[in-house]
Amino acid sequence: MIPDLSDYKWIVPDIVWEIDEYIDLEKIRKALPNSEDLAKLAPDFDKIAESLSVLKDFFTTGSPGETAFRATDPGSESDKRYRKVSDKEKIDQLQEELLHTQLKYQRILERLEKENKELRKLVLQKDDKGIHHRKLKKSLIDMYSEVLDVLSDYDASYNTQDHLPRVVVVGDQSAGKTSVLEMIAQARIFPRGSGEMMTRSPVKVTLSEGPHHVALFKDSSREFDLTKEEDLAALRHEIELRMRKNVKEGCTVSPETISLNVKGPGLQRMVLVDLPGVINTVTSGMAPDTKETIFSISKAYMQNPNAIILCIQDGSVDAERSIVTDLVSQMDPHGRRTIFVLTKVDLAEKNVASPSRIQQIIEGKLFPMKALGYFAVVTGKGNSSESIEAIRDYEEEFFQNSKLLKTSMLKAHQVTTRNLSLAVSDCFWKMVRESVEQQADSFKATRFNLETEWKNNYPRLRELDRNELFEKAKNEILDEVISLSQVTPKHWEEILQQSLWERVSTHVIENIYLPAAQTMNSGTFNTTVDIKLKQWTDKQLPNKAVEVAWETLQEEFSRFMTEPKGKEHDDIFDKLKEAVKEESIKRHKWNDFAEDSLRVIQHNALEDRSISDKQQWDAAIYFMEEALQARLKDTENAIENMVGPDWKKRWLYWKNRTQEQCVHNETKNELEKMLKCNEEHPAYLASDEITTVRKNLESRGVEVDPSLIKDTWHQVYRRHFLKTALNHCNLCRRGFYYYQRHFVDSELECNDVVLFWRIQRMLAITANTLRQQLTNTEVRRLEKNVKEVLEDFAEDSEKKVKLLTGKRVQLAEDLKKVREIQEKLDAFIEALHQEK
Repeated sequence: MIPDLSDYKWIVPDIVWEIDEYIDLEKIRKALPNSEDLAKLAPDFDKIAESLSVLKDFFTTGSPGETAFRATDPGSESDKRYRKVSDKEKIDQLQEELLHTQLKYQRILERLEKENKELRKLVLQKDDKGIHHRKLKKSLIDMYSEVLDVLSDYDASYNTQDHLPRVVVVGDQSAGKTSVLEMIAQARIFPRGSGEMMTRSPVKVTLSEGPHHVALFKDSSREFDLTKEEDLAALRHEIELRMRKNVKEGCTVSPETISLNVKGPGLQRMVLVDLPGVINTVTSGMAPDTKETIFSISKAYMQNPNAIILCIQDGSVDAERSIVTDLVSQMDPHGRRTIFVLTKVDLAEKNVASPSRIQQIIEGKLFPMKALGYFAVVTGKGNSSESIEAIRDYEEEFFQNSKLLKTSMLKAHQVTTRNLSLAVSDCFWKMVRESVEQQADSFKATRFNLETEWKNNYPRLRELDRNELFEKAKNEILDEVISLSQVTPKHWEEILQQSLWERVSTHVIENIYLPAAQTMNSGTFNTTVDIKLKQWTDKQLPNKAVEVAWETLQEEFSRFMTEPKGKEHDDIFDKLKEAVKEESIKRHKWNDFAEDSLRVIQHNALEDRSISDKQQWDAAIYFMEEALQARLKDTENAIENMVGPDWKKRWLYWKNRTQEQCVHNETKNELEKMLKCNEEHPAYLASDEITTVRKNLESRGVEVDPSLIKDTWHQVYRRHFLKTALNHCNLCRRGFYYYQRHFVDSELECNDVVLFWRIQRMLAITANTLRQQLTNTEVRRLEKNVKEVLEDFAEDSEKKVKLLTGKRVQLAEDLKKVREIQEKLDAFIEALHQEK
């Protein structure tokens, strides 16, 4: 039991290690007789005791003949009885002495182990503080655990299964699995609940030796000090949270594994996987498929041919009620990798009428299950607040006084969790040494197959995995966002002005210009225009302008993101770029103060009526003509849809009017006649005019509804008004001179040109203001949003898998993982050989 201190020779003075150069200790050891030879030299104390007994009988009182007869007469009944009683007492005495000897050596062994544990702890602490400057290598079990972690993330698709050993802990719910694990780990690390299912997903626990008793998760740097109760409580709470997070909605258990490392002095090195307890029936609050899911998870771990199955059976209940033994028998029918553990033996010994029944369970005679070894343990008195030390003391005390040992139903090496831990660790490392090289060879073959497939399919591309592709796409996206700042101010203002006019033109024509133009004089026109412009500016215009600016920024951003890059374009990034664009736009909000400042600027721009030169006047006329012609074209299209094709289209394209279109056409012709008679007709028809039109149509056999007449009139009058306005606009081309004189002594009034100049100037000033907000503030804020989105996506592995997909990505991912696994396996095998 003395530890191997070859790595710590620096502690002992060099003179000690040089003794073997002068004294051949091995030769002296061989010259000494062994324990068996010494036992042969010792006298036979049993025979001496027999001789003394005979002498004592010979010298007792009575005649010499009688004494000699008694001593030699084999037929004496009393003498036979005496020898029979003497033999029984002798057997009992020898058994008692044997038990005391076993317990004595057990205590000596425990004391030596405790001293050894303290010494190793001191040595490890000195190493931890860096007393010497040798580079400490990663422990063997930690290297192995990393291999298992990488394997658990690997998609076993190329016929390369994970056959590396683990200790799989299975048992019925509340059989004591968690308690056994905690005794092996020497800390209460798992959440507890009275009768409630607490283990909801597999927990992989890597046990290793270290100077401090600590625990930490695979994906976290926080260390939980297992000697402090508050850290233990925090660890249990964290495990419970992770389990509940793994369980999807509508489920009770999850196959996702939680990885936990536990280090401490004296811990046996191994990897254990605690599985959810097997259940007989699904209770209320559980998902209907809970039982089947637990079975499938357990089978997935146990069907690994190198997995060591630690089968936990509750000794306080009838073994026939257990279903886990049948499951284990199916997975390992010959018992070549199963270790059977009977828990709660203290309750079993107290409650079971026949102690031999426990022996039958331990030896596997009560049910058809074979195992490598059978163990009996005690995991406390059922009090969840008991410490590990108290449980260990109770367990040792129980087995010292147990009839199971006294009657030789159990051997000393088959009891206590300490012996169990040693046996499981030995079995685990034996299995690891036998299987790890075979697993490494299978991954070498897989790597060769994947590399060959890549060379044949993507000979000119680097093997970029998902994370590397994401980084490449991230740089491209950021470069494209920076391109927004290189857009010229002129381009921004042209786009903004055009987009804003498209958005507000309908309101300007329909709600401001047309109502004002139908007034009788210029004073009323200007008053109506000023009122409506003020209302528009106060309520709608700034908001519309900001909306237009934001949409323009989105369009430009989308154009840069989706613009093809020629030969350099990689369509594998398209989904990711689209998602980043949508999420960035979703998060971006325009500055809240933009509307207030814009409102003041727009109001001042619309109040200015002064046109300084002829060039501005002509620009306003051109702007007005374009706006009116666009409206006239829309109106003519609406009339054509209403009345159907004209005679030319009907003749050339063989098209006919519908009955409704014929009615509309007759109504239109009648209304046009009325407009020719009165070209200055107001915008609305009087009721008597509607009656007249209807009667005229009825006289020609056309039945019409008053609402149809009004709808047709609206389009006919609109076309007539727009044509008149365009003619007036043409006359105003020479009206700048009269404008400068405020149209004094002139029949020409061009107030509508001034209105459109005011609108045009407002659009230019608004576009300039929005462009400044874009380039100075919003582009930078959008760039910041894009960076935040990319950072969020980088942390979301599911999002990356969803957005970066395809055979190329999956092949690169498999290649990376297989290489990583192979490298870790090779490093582990090398370290394993060195330790051996």
